[in-house]
Amino acid sequence: MNDVCKRGLPGHSAGRHWNGLSATQIAPGWKRMDQINTGEAAPVVRVQAGAVRGRREGAAHVWRGIPYARPPVGDLRWRAPRPCPAWEGERDAATFGLAPPQAGPSDVADIVSIGGAPAPTSEDCLTLNVWAPVSDRPTPVPAPVMVWLHGGSNRMGAGSLPFYDGAAFARDGVVLVTANYRLGQLGFFAHPALTAATPADEPLGAPGLLDQIAVLEWVRDNIAVFGGDPANVTLFGESAGGIDILALMTAGRARGLFHKAIVQSGGGWLPAAPLKAAEARGVATATALGLTDPDAAALRAVPAERLTGIESSFGPVIDGRLLTRDPISSWAKGDFADVPLMIGVNSGEDSLLNYGGGLKRFGQMIKPDAALARLYPEAKGDEEQLIRLGFRDFGFAGPARWIASRPRRSNAWLYAFDYVEDAKRDQKSRADHAAEIFHVFETLDHRPDGSPPASDADRAVSAAMHARWIAFARDGVPGPDWPAYDSRTDDWMVFDHTPGGVLRRGWWKTALDHHERKAKLLILLLRARDRLRTLFSGTRG
Repeated sequence: MNDVCKRGLPGHSAGRHWNGLSATQIAPGWKRMDQINTGEAAPVVRVQAGAVRGRREGAAHVWRGIPYARPPVGDLRWRAPRPCPAWEGERDAATFGLAPPQAGPSDVADIVSIGGAPAPTSEDCLTLNVWAPVSDRPTPVPAPVMVWLHGGSNRMGAGSLPFYDGAAFARDGVVLVTANYRLGQLGFFAHPALTAATPADEPLGAPGLLDQIAVLEWVRDNIAVFGGDPANVTLFGESAGGIDILALMTAGRARGLFHKAIVQSGGGWLPAAPLKAAEARGVATATALGLTDPDAAALRAVPAERLTGIESSFGPVIDGRLLTRDPISSWAKGDFADVPLMIGVNSGEDSLLNYGGGLKRFGQMIKPDAALARLYPEAKGDEEQLIRLGFRDFGFAGPARWIASRPRRSNAWLYAFDYVEDAKRDQKSRADHAAEIFHVFETLDHRPDGSPPASDADRAVSAAMHARWIAFARDGVPGPDWPAYDSRTDDWMVFDHTPGGVLRRGWWKTALDHHERKAKLLILLLRARDRLRTLFSGTRG
Protein backbone atom coordinates (compact mmCIF):
# COMPACT_ATOMS: atom_id res chain seq x y z
CA MET A 1 0.00 0.00 0.00
CA ASN A 2 1.21 3.49 -0.80
CA ASP A 3 2.02 5.17 2.52
CA VAL A 4 0.34 8.41 1.50
CA CYS A 5 -3.10 6.82 1.75
CA LYS A 6 -2.32 4.22 4.41
CA ARG A 7 -2.64 6.46 7.45
CA GLY A 8 -5.63 5.75 9.63
CA LEU A 9 -6.40 2.27 8.32
CA PRO A 10 -6.98 0.23 11.47
CA GLY A 11 -8.87 -2.38 9.45
CA HIS A 12 -6.22 -2.80 6.75
CA SER A 13 -5.21 -6.38 6.04
CA ALA A 14 -3.92 -7.46 2.66
CA GLY A 15 -5.05 -11.05 3.03
CA ARG A 16 -8.28 -10.45 4.90
CA HIS A 17 -11.42 -12.39 3.97
CA TRP A 18 -15.09 -11.59 4.54
CA ASN A 19 -17.97 -13.97 3.94
CA GLY A 20 -15.70 -16.17 1.87
CA LEU A 21 -14.59 -13.33 -0.45
CA SER A 22 -11.05 -12.04 -0.48
CA ALA A 23 -9.94 -8.67 -1.75
CA THR A 24 -8.33 -10.34 -4.73
CA GLN A 25 -11.58 -12.11 -5.59
CA ILE A 26 -13.53 -8.86 -5.89
CA ALA A 27 -10.69 -6.86 -7.43
CA PRO A 28 -11.56 -7.42 -11.11
CA GLY A 29 -14.75 -5.35 -11.00
CA TRP A 30 -17.02 -3.12 -8.97
CA LYS A 31 -19.95 -4.50 -7.00
CA ARG A 32 -23.37 -2.88 -6.81
CA MET A 33 -25.38 -2.85 -3.59
CA ASP A 34 -26.89 -6.24 -4.44
CA GLN A 35 -23.34 -7.63 -4.61
CA ILE A 36 -22.10 -6.07 -1.38
CA ASN A 37 -21.47 -7.97 1.82
CA THR A 38 -24.37 -6.55 3.84
CA GLY A 39 -23.54 -8.07 7.21
CA GLU A 40 -24.84 -6.07 10.17
CA ALA A 41 -21.40 -4.78 11.12
CA ALA A 42 -19.53 -4.56 7.87
CA PRO A 43 -20.85 -3.76 4.39
CA VAL A 44 -17.85 -3.82 2.05
CA VAL A 45 -17.58 -2.18 -1.36
CA ARG A 46 -14.74 -1.70 -3.80
CA VAL A 47 -14.16 1.83 -5.04
CA GLN A 48 -11.53 2.55 -7.68
CA ALA A 49 -8.78 2.93 -5.07
CA GLY A 50 -9.60 -0.22 -3.09
CA ALA A 51 -12.01 -2.00 -0.76
CA VAL A 52 -13.72 -0.09 2.08
CA ARG A 53 -15.60 -1.59 5.00
CA GLY A 54 -18.43 0.44 6.50
CA ARG A 55 -21.12 -0.15 9.12
CA ARG A 56 -24.80 -1.03 9.18
CA GLU A 57 -26.57 1.64 11.25
CA GLY A 58 -30.32 1.16 11.30
CA ALA A 59 -31.72 1.76 7.83
CA ALA A 60 -28.38 2.94 6.46
CA HIS A 61 -25.05 1.58 5.41
CA VAL A 62 -22.42 4.14 6.36
CA TRP A 63 -18.83 4.61 5.21
CA ARG A 64 -16.80 7.38 6.82
CA GLY A 65 -13.45 8.90 6.07
CA ILE A 66 -12.96 7.58 2.52
CA PRO A 67 -10.09 9.45 0.84
CA TYR A 68 -11.01 11.02 -2.48
CA ALA A 69 -7.61 12.57 -3.19
CA ARG A 70 -3.98 12.36 -2.18
CA PRO A 71 -3.21 14.41 0.97
CA PRO A 72 -2.47 18.00 -0.16
CA VAL A 73 0.77 18.30 1.81
CA GLY A 74 4.33 19.26 0.99
CA ASP A 75 4.66 20.15 -2.68
CA LEU A 76 0.91 19.50 -3.14
CA ARG A 77 -0.15 22.31 -0.81
CA TRP A 78 -2.26 24.77 -2.88
CA ARG A 79 -2.10 22.44 -5.89
CA ALA A 80 -5.10 20.86 -7.58
CA PRO A 81 -6.10 17.61 -5.84
CA ARG A 82 -4.44 14.43 -7.12
CA PRO A 83 -6.12 11.00 -7.22
CA CYS A 84 -5.45 8.86 -4.18
CA PRO A 85 -3.21 5.89 -5.04
CA ALA A 86 -4.80 2.46 -4.78
CA TRP A 87 -4.45 0.55 -1.53
CA GLU A 88 -4.28 -3.18 -1.06
CA GLY A 89 -6.63 -5.15 1.11
CA GLU A 90 -9.43 -3.53 3.04
CA ARG A 91 -9.76 -0.07 4.52
CA ASP A 92 -11.86 0.38 7.66
CA ALA A 93 -14.32 3.23 7.03
CA ALA A 94 -15.87 3.31 10.48
CA THR A 95 -14.65 6.73 11.59
CA PHE A 96 -14.61 10.20 10.08
CA GLY A 97 -11.43 11.60 8.62
CA LEU A 98 -9.68 14.54 10.22
CA ALA A 99 -11.17 17.98 9.65
CA PRO A 100 -9.38 20.61 7.54
CA PRO A 101 -7.08 23.02 9.39
CA GLN A 102 -9.07 26.10 10.34
CA ALA A 103 -9.44 28.93 12.78
CA GLY A 104 -10.34 27.99 16.34
CA PRO A 105 -13.68 28.64 18.06
CA SER A 106 -15.12 31.77 16.52
CA ASP A 107 -18.17 33.81 15.75
CA VAL A 108 -18.95 31.62 12.74
CA ALA A 109 -19.08 28.62 15.06
CA ASP A 110 -21.71 30.35 17.16
CA ILE A 111 -23.80 31.24 14.12
CA VAL A 112 -24.41 27.60 13.27
CA SER A 113 -24.30 26.41 16.89
CA ILE A 114 -21.20 24.31 16.33
CA GLY A 115 -19.75 25.44 19.63
CA GLY A 116 -16.22 25.45 18.23
CA ALA A 117 -14.14 24.34 15.29
CA PRO A 118 -14.09 20.61 14.52
CA ALA A 119 -11.16 18.80 16.09
CA PRO A 120 -8.70 17.28 15.51
CA THR A 121 -7.55 18.79 12.22
CA SER A 122 -4.92 17.94 9.64
CA GLU A 123 -3.88 18.98 6.14
CA ASP A 124 -4.45 15.30 5.32
CA CYS A 125 -8.19 15.99 5.30
CA LEU A 126 -9.56 15.21 1.83
CA THR A 127 -12.08 12.56 2.80
CA LEU A 128 -15.78 12.02 2.28
CA ASN A 129 -18.61 10.09 3.91
CA VAL A 130 -21.42 8.05 2.38
CA TRP A 131 -24.83 7.07 3.75
CA ALA A 132 -26.67 4.57 1.54
CA PRO A 133 -30.09 2.91 1.87
CA VAL A 134 -30.28 -0.68 3.03
CA SER A 135 -32.34 -2.55 0.44
CA ASP A 136 -33.92 -6.00 0.62
CA ARG A 137 -34.37 -6.11 -3.15
CA PRO A 138 -32.11 -8.54 -4.98
CA THR A 139 -31.38 -5.86 -7.61
CA PRO A 140 -32.14 -2.42 -6.13
CA VAL A 141 -33.00 0.45 -8.43
CA PRO A 142 -30.12 2.98 -8.42
CA ALA A 143 -30.89 5.66 -5.84
CA PRO A 144 -30.70 9.43 -6.32
CA VAL A 145 -27.50 10.94 -4.97
CA MET A 146 -27.12 14.15 -2.97
CA VAL A 147 -23.71 15.76 -2.34
CA TRP A 148 -23.52 18.30 0.49
CA LEU A 149 -21.13 21.28 0.65
CA HIS A 150 -21.02 22.66 4.19
CA GLY A 151 -20.99 26.33 5.10
CA GLY A 152 -18.67 28.28 7.37
CA SER A 153 -17.43 31.24 5.30
CA ASN A 154 -15.00 28.91 3.48
CA ARG A 155 -12.87 29.12 6.59
CA MET A 156 -14.31 26.56 8.98
CA GLY A 157 -16.49 23.46 9.13
CA ALA A 158 -16.31 19.81 8.08
CA GLY A 159 -18.46 17.15 6.49
CA SER A 160 -18.42 15.23 9.77
CA LEU A 161 -20.41 17.67 11.90
CA PRO A 162 -23.28 15.84 13.61
CA PHE A 163 -26.11 17.87 12.10
CA TYR A 164 -24.99 16.72 8.62
CA ASP A 165 -25.77 13.11 9.53
CA GLY A 166 -27.25 11.44 6.46
CA ALA A 167 -29.35 8.75 8.14
CA ALA A 168 -32.70 10.36 7.25
CA PHE A 169 -31.70 10.67 3.60
CA ALA A 170 -30.66 7.01 3.43
CA ARG A 171 -33.86 5.98 5.20
CA ASP A 172 -35.81 7.75 2.46
CA GLY A 173 -33.95 6.20 -0.44
CA VAL A 174 -31.15 8.70 -1.15
CA VAL A 175 -27.40 8.12 -1.17
CA LEU A 176 -25.94 11.10 0.70
CA VAL A 177 -22.32 12.25 0.47
CA THR A 178 -20.68 14.82 2.75
CA ALA A 179 -17.08 15.89 2.32
CA ASN A 180 -14.20 17.95 3.61
CA TYR A 181 -12.53 20.51 1.38
CA ARG A 182 -9.59 22.82 2.03
CA LEU A 183 -10.52 25.99 3.90
CA GLY A 184 -9.19 29.43 4.69
CA GLN A 185 -5.63 30.24 3.70
CA LEU A 186 -5.06 26.61 2.65
CA GLY A 187 -8.12 26.49 0.42
CA PHE A 188 -8.42 30.03 -0.94
CA PHE A 189 -4.98 31.58 -1.34
CA ALA A 190 -3.02 33.09 -4.21
CA HIS A 191 0.49 34.51 -4.40
CA PRO A 192 2.71 35.55 -7.33
CA ALA A 193 5.25 32.88 -6.37
CA LEU A 194 2.60 30.16 -6.53
CA THR A 195 1.32 31.49 -9.85
CA ALA A 196 4.83 31.30 -11.30
CA ALA A 197 5.32 27.75 -10.02
CA THR A 198 1.97 26.37 -11.22
CA PRO A 199 1.50 24.79 -14.68
CA ALA A 200 -0.35 27.02 -17.13
CA ASP A 201 -3.38 24.73 -17.36
CA GLU A 202 -3.91 24.35 -13.59
CA PRO A 203 -6.38 26.69 -11.82
CA LEU A 204 -5.07 29.16 -9.28
CA GLY A 205 -6.16 30.70 -6.01
CA ALA A 206 -9.01 28.42 -4.93
CA PRO A 207 -7.95 24.79 -4.41
CA GLY A 208 -10.95 24.44 -2.11
CA LEU A 209 -13.22 24.74 -5.16
CA LEU A 210 -11.07 22.19 -6.98
CA ASP A 211 -11.54 19.82 -4.04
CA GLN A 212 -15.31 20.17 -4.45
CA ILE A 213 -14.98 19.28 -8.13
CA ALA A 214 -12.82 16.28 -7.16
CA VAL A 215 -15.59 15.11 -4.83
CA LEU A 216 -18.07 15.27 -7.71
CA GLU A 217 -15.66 13.38 -9.97
CA TRP A 218 -15.26 10.72 -7.28
CA VAL A 219 -19.04 10.44 -7.05
CA ARG A 220 -19.30 10.07 -10.83
CA ASP A 221 -16.71 7.28 -10.82
CA ASN A 222 -17.62 5.41 -7.63
CA ILE A 223 -21.13 6.06 -6.36
CA ALA A 224 -22.70 3.18 -8.31
CA VAL A 225 -21.05 0.66 -5.98
CA PHE A 226 -22.97 2.23 -3.08
CA GLY A 227 -26.25 1.88 -4.97
CA GLY A 228 -26.31 5.48 -6.19
CA ASP A 229 -27.18 6.70 -9.65
CA PRO A 230 -24.25 8.69 -11.12
CA ALA A 231 -26.67 10.18 -13.65
CA ASN A 232 -28.88 11.67 -10.91
CA VAL A 233 -26.67 13.79 -8.64
CA THR A 234 -27.98 16.81 -6.73
CA LEU A 235 -25.37 19.22 -5.40
CA PHE A 236 -26.62 21.16 -2.38
CA GLY A 237 -25.03 23.45 0.15
CA GLU A 238 -25.58 26.25 2.62
CA SER A 239 -24.07 29.72 3.01
CA ALA A 240 -20.49 29.54 1.67
CA GLY A 241 -21.31 26.09 0.33
CA GLY A 242 -24.20 27.61 -1.60
CA ILE A 243 -22.07 30.48 -2.89
CA ASP A 244 -19.51 27.93 -4.07
CA ILE A 245 -22.26 26.04 -5.92
CA LEU A 246 -23.29 29.20 -7.77
CA ALA A 247 -19.64 29.63 -8.80
CA LEU A 248 -19.30 25.97 -9.84
CA MET A 249 -22.41 26.35 -11.99
CA THR A 250 -20.41 28.85 -14.07
CA ALA A 251 -17.22 26.75 -14.24
CA GLY A 252 -16.69 24.62 -17.32
CA ARG A 253 -14.70 22.01 -15.36
CA ALA A 254 -17.76 21.23 -13.24
CA ARG A 255 -20.27 20.89 -16.10
CA GLY A 256 -21.98 17.52 -16.24
CA LEU A 257 -20.85 16.46 -12.77
CA PHE A 258 -24.21 17.27 -11.16
CA HIS A 259 -27.71 17.36 -12.57
CA LYS A 260 -29.64 19.47 -10.04
CA ALA A 261 -28.65 22.05 -7.45
CA ILE A 262 -30.02 23.43 -4.18
CA VAL A 263 -28.61 26.68 -2.77
CA GLN A 264 -29.51 27.45 0.85
CA SER A 265 -28.72 31.01 2.00
CA GLY A 266 -25.99 31.38 -0.61
CA GLY A 267 -27.32 33.98 -3.02
CA GLY A 268 -25.22 37.00 -2.07
CA TRP A 269 -23.99 39.76 -4.35
CA LEU A 270 -20.44 38.71 -3.51
CA PRO A 271 -17.97 39.41 -6.32
CA ALA A 272 -15.17 36.92 -6.84
CA ALA A 273 -11.64 38.23 -6.44
CA PRO A 274 -9.62 38.97 -9.58
CA LEU A 275 -6.37 37.01 -9.49
CA LYS A 276 -4.23 40.12 -8.97
CA ALA A 277 -6.35 41.14 -5.96
CA ALA A 278 -6.13 37.61 -4.54
CA GLU A 279 -2.36 37.64 -5.06
CA ALA A 280 -2.14 40.98 -3.24
CA ARG A 281 -3.98 39.45 -0.28
CA GLY A 282 -1.53 36.55 -0.40
CA VAL A 283 1.42 38.93 -0.34
CA ALA A 284 -0.09 40.64 2.72
CA THR A 285 -0.52 37.26 4.40
CA ALA A 286 3.08 36.29 3.64
CA THR A 287 4.30 39.63 4.99
CA ALA A 288 2.34 39.05 8.20
CA LEU A 289 4.21 35.75 8.48
CA GLY A 290 7.56 37.51 8.08
CA LEU A 291 8.10 36.42 4.47
CA THR A 292 8.94 39.44 2.32
CA ASP A 293 9.80 37.79 -1.01
CA PRO A 294 9.15 34.05 -0.63
CA ASP A 295 9.29 31.42 -3.31
CA ALA A 296 6.69 28.65 -3.52
CA ALA A 297 8.82 26.29 -1.40
CA ALA A 298 9.07 28.83 1.43
CA LEU A 299 5.31 29.36 1.41
CA ARG A 300 4.67 25.61 1.48
CA ALA A 301 7.01 25.25 4.45
CA VAL A 302 4.90 27.52 6.70
CA PRO A 303 3.17 25.44 9.40
CA ALA A 304 -0.57 25.14 8.82
CA GLU A 305 -1.42 26.52 12.25
CA ARG A 306 0.36 29.78 11.45
CA LEU A 307 -1.61 30.17 8.23
CA THR A 308 -4.99 29.47 9.80
CA GLY A 309 -4.43 32.18 12.38
CA ILE A 310 -4.46 34.92 9.72
CA GLU A 311 -7.90 36.22 8.81
CA SER A 312 -8.93 37.24 5.31
CA SER A 313 -11.88 36.84 2.96
CA PHE A 314 -12.07 33.47 1.27
CA GLY A 315 -13.96 32.65 -1.89
CA PRO A 316 -13.79 32.09 -5.64
CA VAL A 317 -10.97 33.66 -7.66
CA ILE A 318 -11.19 34.79 -11.29
CA ASP A 319 -8.03 33.08 -12.51
CA GLY A 320 -8.90 32.72 -16.20
CA ARG A 321 -8.68 28.95 -15.82
CA LEU A 322 -11.43 27.72 -13.53
CA LEU A 323 -13.39 30.99 -13.63
CA THR A 324 -12.95 33.24 -16.64
CA ARG A 325 -15.21 35.99 -15.32
CA ASP A 326 -17.06 36.90 -12.15
CA PRO A 327 -19.82 34.34 -11.46
CA ILE A 328 -22.34 37.19 -11.16
CA SER A 329 -21.38 38.29 -14.68
CA SER A 330 -21.78 34.73 -15.93
CA TRP A 331 -25.24 34.49 -14.39
CA ALA A 332 -26.20 37.83 -15.93
CA LYS A 333 -24.92 36.68 -19.32
CA GLY A 334 -26.69 33.30 -19.14
CA ASP A 335 -23.45 31.32 -19.04
CA PHE A 336 -24.19 28.77 -16.32
CA ALA A 337 -25.13 25.11 -15.93
CA ASP A 338 -28.77 24.92 -16.98
CA VAL A 339 -29.97 22.40 -14.39
CA PRO A 340 -33.05 22.41 -12.14
CA LEU A 341 -32.39 24.69 -9.19
CA MET A 342 -33.93 25.29 -5.77
CA ILE A 343 -32.71 28.43 -4.07
CA GLY A 344 -33.85 30.17 -0.92
CA VAL A 345 -33.16 32.16 2.20
CA ASN A 346 -34.05 32.33 5.87
CA SER A 347 -36.16 35.16 7.23
CA GLY A 348 -33.53 35.96 9.87
CA GLU A 349 -30.34 35.98 7.79
CA ASP A 350 -29.51 39.14 9.72
CA SER A 351 -28.44 36.94 12.64
CA LEU A 352 -25.04 37.04 10.88
CA LEU A 353 -24.80 40.69 11.94
CA ASN A 354 -24.63 39.66 15.60
CA TYR A 355 -21.00 38.62 15.22
CA GLY A 356 -17.71 40.33 14.51
CA GLY A 357 -19.12 43.85 14.45
CA GLY A 358 -21.29 43.03 11.45
CA LEU A 359 -24.17 45.29 12.47
CA LYS A 360 -21.92 48.34 12.69
CA ARG A 361 -20.13 47.57 9.41
CA PHE A 362 -23.29 47.02 7.38
CA GLY A 363 -24.92 50.00 9.06
CA GLN A 364 -22.19 52.14 7.50
CA MET A 365 -23.06 50.75 4.06
CA ILE A 366 -26.83 51.19 4.18
CA LYS A 367 -28.64 54.34 5.24
CA PRO A 368 -31.55 53.62 7.61
CA ASP A 369 -33.41 56.64 6.26
CA ALA A 370 -37.05 57.46 5.48
CA ALA A 371 -36.87 55.68 2.12
CA LEU A 372 -35.78 52.45 3.80
CA ALA A 373 -38.42 52.91 6.49
CA ARG A 374 -41.11 53.00 3.80
CA LEU A 375 -39.89 49.63 2.52
CA TYR A 376 -40.14 48.06 5.97
CA PRO A 377 -43.11 49.44 7.88
CA GLU A 378 -42.86 46.46 10.24
CA ALA A 379 -39.62 47.96 11.60
CA LYS A 380 -41.60 50.96 12.90
CA GLY A 381 -38.67 53.26 12.21
CA ASP A 382 -36.23 51.32 14.39
CA GLU A 383 -32.83 51.92 12.77
CA GLU A 384 -31.33 48.59 13.83
CA GLN A 385 -34.29 46.67 12.43
CA LEU A 386 -34.07 48.63 9.17
CA ILE A 387 -30.40 47.68 8.86
CA ARG A 388 -31.17 44.05 9.63
CA LEU A 389 -34.00 43.74 7.12
CA GLY A 390 -31.99 45.58 4.49
CA PHE A 391 -29.09 43.18 5.04
CA ARG A 392 -31.34 40.15 4.62
CA ASP A 393 -32.92 41.42 1.43
CA PHE A 394 -29.92 43.01 -0.27
CA GLY A 395 -27.51 40.26 0.77
CA PHE A 396 -29.66 37.15 0.44
CA ALA A 397 -33.31 37.36 -0.65
CA GLY A 398 -32.77 39.78 -3.53
CA PRO A 399 -29.94 37.85 -5.16
CA ALA A 400 -31.77 34.53 -4.65
CA ARG A 401 -34.81 35.88 -6.48
CA TRP A 402 -32.57 37.33 -9.21
CA ILE A 403 -30.81 33.98 -9.71
CA ALA A 404 -34.17 32.17 -9.87
CA SER A 405 -35.39 34.60 -12.53
CA ARG A 406 -32.48 34.09 -14.95
CA PRO A 407 -33.70 32.85 -18.36
CA ARG A 408 -33.20 29.11 -18.63
CA ARG A 409 -34.64 25.95 -20.10
CA SER A 410 -34.65 24.20 -16.72
CA ASN A 411 -36.94 25.37 -13.95
CA ALA A 412 -36.05 27.08 -10.70
CA TRP A 413 -37.95 27.10 -7.41
CA LEU A 414 -37.72 29.82 -4.78
CA TYR A 415 -38.30 29.36 -1.05
CA ALA A 416 -38.05 31.17 2.28
CA PHE A 417 -37.58 29.44 5.63
CA ASP A 418 -39.55 31.36 8.25
CA TYR A 419 -40.05 28.77 10.99
CA VAL A 420 -38.96 29.43 14.56
CA GLU A 421 -38.95 26.36 16.78
CA ASP A 422 -41.54 26.28 19.55
CA ALA A 423 -39.08 26.64 22.43
CA LYS A 424 -37.40 29.70 20.85
CA ARG A 425 -40.49 31.64 19.83
CA ASP A 426 -40.43 33.89 22.89
CA GLN A 427 -36.93 35.10 21.99
CA LYS A 428 -36.99 35.11 18.17
CA SER A 429 -39.41 36.18 15.48
CA ARG A 430 -37.36 35.14 12.44
CA ALA A 431 -35.41 32.03 11.42
CA ASP A 432 -31.68 32.46 11.96
CA HIS A 433 -29.04 31.94 9.31
CA ALA A 434 -28.37 28.16 9.05
CA ALA A 435 -31.44 27.23 11.14
CA GLU A 436 -32.94 25.29 8.24
CA ILE A 437 -30.08 22.75 8.23
CA PHE A 438 -31.51 20.79 11.17
CA HIS A 439 -34.82 20.53 9.33
CA VAL A 440 -33.43 19.60 5.92
CA PHE A 441 -31.35 16.81 7.47
CA GLU A 442 -33.96 15.91 10.12
CA THR A 443 -31.25 16.21 12.75
CA LEU A 444 -33.12 18.17 15.41
CA ASP A 445 -31.82 15.64 17.93
CA HIS A 446 -28.23 16.43 16.93
CA ARG A 447 -28.38 20.04 18.07
CA PRO A 448 -25.78 21.10 20.67
CA ASP A 449 -26.14 20.17 24.32
CA GLY A 450 -28.57 22.47 26.07
CA SER A 451 -30.92 22.82 23.12
CA PRO A 452 -34.56 22.43 24.15
CA PRO A 453 -36.27 19.23 23.01
CA ALA A 454 -37.95 19.42 19.62
CA SER A 455 -41.74 19.65 19.74
CA ASP A 456 -44.15 17.67 17.59
CA ALA A 457 -44.70 20.82 15.52
CA ASP A 458 -40.94 21.21 15.03
CA ARG A 459 -40.69 17.62 13.83
CA ALA A 460 -43.64 18.03 11.47
CA VAL A 461 -42.00 21.01 9.77
CA SER A 462 -38.71 19.15 9.61
CA ALA A 463 -40.31 16.07 8.03
CA ALA A 464 -42.18 18.16 5.46
CA MET A 465 -39.15 20.21 4.48
CA HIS A 466 -36.93 17.14 4.26
CA ALA A 467 -39.53 15.49 2.01
CA ARG A 468 -39.38 18.44 -0.40
CA TRP A 469 -35.59 18.05 -0.73
CA ILE A 470 -35.98 14.30 -1.28
CA ALA A 471 -38.63 14.84 -3.97
CA PHE A 472 -36.45 17.34 -5.79
CA ALA A 473 -33.45 14.99 -5.76
CA ARG A 474 -35.57 12.07 -6.94
CA ASP A 475 -37.83 13.73 -9.51
CA GLY A 476 -36.41 17.19 -10.21
CA VAL A 477 -39.59 18.79 -8.82
CA PRO A 478 -40.12 19.61 -5.11
CA GLY A 479 -43.86 18.90 -5.29
CA PRO A 480 -46.88 19.34 -7.55
CA ASP A 481 -48.20 22.18 -5.38
CA TRP A 482 -45.01 24.22 -5.75
CA PRO A 483 -44.85 25.95 -9.15
CA ALA A 484 -41.55 26.82 -10.79
CA TYR A 485 -40.51 30.42 -10.29
CA ASP A 486 -41.94 32.96 -12.72
CA SER A 487 -41.09 36.63 -12.18
CA ARG A 488 -44.57 37.59 -13.37
CA THR A 489 -46.20 35.79 -10.45
CA ASP A 490 -43.25 35.90 -8.01
CA ASP A 491 -44.32 32.79 -6.08
CA TRP A 492 -42.34 31.78 -3.00
CA MET A 493 -42.79 28.59 -0.99
CA VAL A 494 -42.64 29.78 2.60
CA PHE A 495 -41.84 27.19 5.25
CA ASP A 496 -43.50 28.56 8.35
CA HIS A 497 -45.93 26.98 10.80
CA THR A 498 -48.02 25.54 7.98
CA PRO A 499 -47.06 21.88 7.46
CA GLY A 500 -45.44 21.46 4.07
CA GLY A 501 -45.12 25.21 3.51
CA VAL A 502 -47.49 27.76 2.01
CA LEU A 503 -47.26 29.47 -1.38
CA ARG A 504 -47.05 33.25 -1.15
CA ARG A 505 -47.14 35.59 -4.12
CA GLY A 506 -44.90 38.65 -4.24
CA TRP A 507 -43.37 38.04 -0.80
CA TRP A 508 -41.07 40.97 0.11
CA LYS A 509 -41.60 42.21 -3.48
CA THR A 510 -41.46 45.98 -2.92
CA ALA A 511 -38.24 45.81 -0.92
CA LEU A 512 -36.60 43.30 -3.25
CA ASP A 513 -37.45 45.34 -6.34
CA HIS A 514 -35.77 48.32 -4.67
CA HIS A 515 -32.60 46.39 -3.80
CA GLU A 516 -32.41 44.76 -7.21
CA ARG A 517 -32.42 48.15 -8.90
CA LYS A 518 -29.45 49.13 -6.75
CA ALA A 519 -27.67 45.83 -7.47
CA LYS A 520 -27.97 46.25 -11.24
CA LEU A 521 -25.27 48.92 -11.07
CA LEU A 522 -22.98 46.43 -9.34
CA ILE A 523 -23.68 43.85 -12.05
CA LEU A 524 -22.92 46.37 -14.80
CA LEU A 525 -19.65 47.33 -13.12
CA LEU A 526 -18.61 43.69 -12.75
CA ARG A 527 -19.37 42.94 -16.39
CA ALA A 528 -17.42 46.03 -17.47
CA ARG A 529 -14.50 44.96 -15.29
CA ASP A 530 -14.53 41.50 -16.87
CA ARG A 531 -14.57 42.96 -20.38
CA LEU A 532 -11.66 45.28 -19.59
CA ARG A 533 -9.69 42.41 -18.07
CA THR A 534 -10.15 40.40 -21.24
CA LEU A 535 -9.12 43.31 -23.46
CA PHE A 536 -6.08 44.54 -21.57
CA SER A 537 -4.69 41.66 -19.55
CA GLY A 538 -5.80 38.50 -21.30
CA THR A 539 -7.27 35.96 -18.92
CA ARG A 540 -4.62 36.03 -16.20
CA GLY A 541 -6.60 38.36 -13.89
